[in-house]
Amino acid sequence: MLKRNTTAMRVSAPPASMSSTLVGRLMRNRWLYMMVLPGLLYFLVFKYWPMYGIFIAFQDFQPFLGFWDSPFVGFKHFERLFGDSNFMLLFRNTLILATYNILFFFPLPIIIALMLGELRQEFMKRIVQTLVYIPHFMSWVVVVGIAYMFLTTEGGIMNELLVRFGGEKINFLVSNEWFRTIITAEVMWKETGWGTIIFLAALSGIDPQLYEAARMDGANRLRQLWHITLPAIRSTIIILLILRLGHFLDTGFEQIFLMLNAMNREVGEVFDTYVYSVGISQGQYSFSTAVGVFKSIVGLILVVAANRLAKRFGEEGIY
Repeated sequence: MLKRNTTAMRVSAPPASMSSTLVGRLMRNRWLYMMVLPGLLYFLVFKYWPMYGIFIAFQDFQPFLGFWDSPFVGFKHFERLFGDSNFMLLFRNTLILATYNILFFFPLPIIIALMLGELRQEFMKRIVQTLVYIPHFMSWVVVVGIAYMFLTTEGGIMNELLVRFGGEKINFLVSNEWFRTIITAEVMWKETGWGTIIFLAALSGIDPQLYEAARMDGANRLRQLWHITLPAIRSTIIILLILRLGHFLDTGFEQIFLMLNAMNREVGEVFDTYVYSVGISQGQYSFSTAVGVFKSIVGLILVVAANRLAKRFGEEGIY
């Protein structure tokens, strides 16, 4: 009997040892965990805790009744969304703008980073970096105001140039044909410089000896770019693309809302602006939340599919 008790004590000893080891590890790395704490709190407060509000997508939420006393209606708001006559219009406009961003905006920071990486003069490199970073710190109100100054028919620079070269004025700001191009161009001008930061960091991690060996073998800059630079940053490109797909249907509310008018609403109305005009302005919070849940589900599906596809081709993915 005594032998069995001794054996039981030995079996139960490892958890205490593991606990002391965990505490010791936490104490040894306490400053590292302190550095992680602000970021962890940010995600908990602003990313995970708000997910509690998803519950109102299945209610007729009334603020004075609260979360638990508002009547439960199931998928009523989702049925309303999918049955709305404007759903296909909203989905098409959002999908086209999101595709434009992937095709034209996403590769641009990579190209700019590669071009900056080829500059040998550090002074010139810093000047160019500063110039392309500055637009990121402007609000969309300022960016749209600049666009109006360039594109308006009353003294706009673009129309003045068209007239000077023998053309006719184009009312860009109310044109259905030009709306998506203008939106994409604004995003490219504002955010390209900021997007180059990660790619420049990835480029700085490439071993310079690889380029020296390539030059000794007779490789020119184009071959060095193709066989060394791009393979070295390929994993970074794929990870950022996967993360970007998670926000695929987030076309941006403020920019599009400022550019919308009665003439271009047919091609410019997206889920974000629709939620504001129909949901928020009229106090239909449950319906607005249902639209947000739909967008999040689409983003989740795209991320999971893209991650599996990346792993199938031998890349790391994001998880």
